Amino acid sequence: MKAVVWHGTGDIRLDDIPEPRIEDPTDAVVRLTASAICGTDLHFIRGTMSGMVPGTVLGHEGVGIVEKVGKDVRNFAPGDRVVIPSTISCGYCPPCRAGHTAQCDTANPNGPSAGTAFYGGPKASGAINGMQAEKVRTPYANSSLVKLPDNVSDDQAIMLSDIFPTAYFGADIAGVREGSVAVVLGCGPVGQFAIISARLLGATRVIAVDRLPDRLEMARKNGAEVINFDEEDPVEAVLRLTGGVGADNVIDAVGIDAQHADHGPAKPSAKEAKAFEEQVQEVAPDAEPTKDGQWVPGDAPSQALEWSIEMVKKAGQIGIIGVYSPEMTTYPIGKAMNKNLTLRMGNCDHRVYIPRLVDLVAAGVVDPTQVLTEHEHLGDAIEAFKAFDKRQPGWIKVELEPQAG
Repeated sequence: MKAVVWHGTGDIRLDDIPEPRIEDPTDAVVRLTASAICGTDLHFIRGTMSGMVPGTVLGHEGVGIVEKVGKDVRNFAPGDRVVIPSTISCGYCPPCRAGHTAQCDTANPNGPSAGTAFYGGPKASGAINGMQAEKVRTPYANSSLVKLPDNVSDDQAIMLSDIFPTAYFGADIAGVREGSVAVVLGCGPVGQFAIISARLLGATRVIAVDRLPDRLEMARKNGAEVINFDEEDPVEAVLRLTGGVGADNVIDAVGIDAQHADHGPAKPSAKEAKAFEEQVQEVAPDAEPTKDGQWVPGDAPSQALEWSIEMVKKAGQIGIIGVYSPEMTTYPIGKAMNKNLTLRMGNCDHRVYIPRLVDLVAAGVVDPTQVLTEHEHLGDAIEAFKAFDKRQPGWIKVELEPQAG
């Protein structure tokens, strides 16, 4: 079968690989009808997340039809249509039973202390083959898979595999509630769903920060007040828009590949720019951007972290869902401590959030396809990756169709 395979930093290929098979009694094999490209995949290609194993199939978002099940999968059968959560959970360990399914003690082959197991990631996450492929083996299928109702389309469901629940998790851990004034940093696909999620949780105002016109326009359509950080200082703008108080909640949907302002009042000083350069060297020492500007790491890894602390109110709350690698050691903890801030962060507990979001979509409360901008066949995945990496206008969220054509 065809699959997008990671061979090295800056080197992904569409390869022919063997089809997956049942390896454990709780496995299922799913024929994929939809997959997607995520910003997290770019971290692996750009070199801002290390530890990838050559030969790993990329992709952690999937929708499909169950083809085979192991003998201990009692709740699914061939023919069932499912969405596959990006993170894998056994359903019986203490963290899973407490709702912390992203920290399952069992799913990660590296052991309980290794943390989150997810598809298409580095060795630390299990190096489990991902879903930018025609088929996938899903471990702990009896616990992890979620059935889909007939009135939820593949286009809707693929948004429920990772980015919508991740964004909802971000708004939740940031403490968004009725009446909140929330800020979302980053208007990529997760940021768009963070805006939608904050509103679902009762925020009366959502302020979104980015600099790409197409993303800011989509954020405005999703109900946000927008700030272009290349045109004005986002911290000063948030404080002005909130009467000097600051936001109640900030959601960092950017992560380690953040970019600083290239001009305007938010452009970093020479000293700040030098500090950012040192951070890039720390988190992406093996990055190999091409001469034409492909696979370039972000130039300000801690930028969103710093802005979030400065624009949230005293005793406010911050939720961090942007991805940061273990190599990232810079955090302005002193500023956070002296404002009595509450910081929550981590990988989404997908298996907890996905069922409730499936219900919202099935009921017509929200249509996640408003964030989906591109449909590409798996055979064109490498070129789609390049366009997405360069943030070409309109390329906000890309669905891959494994079985098309």
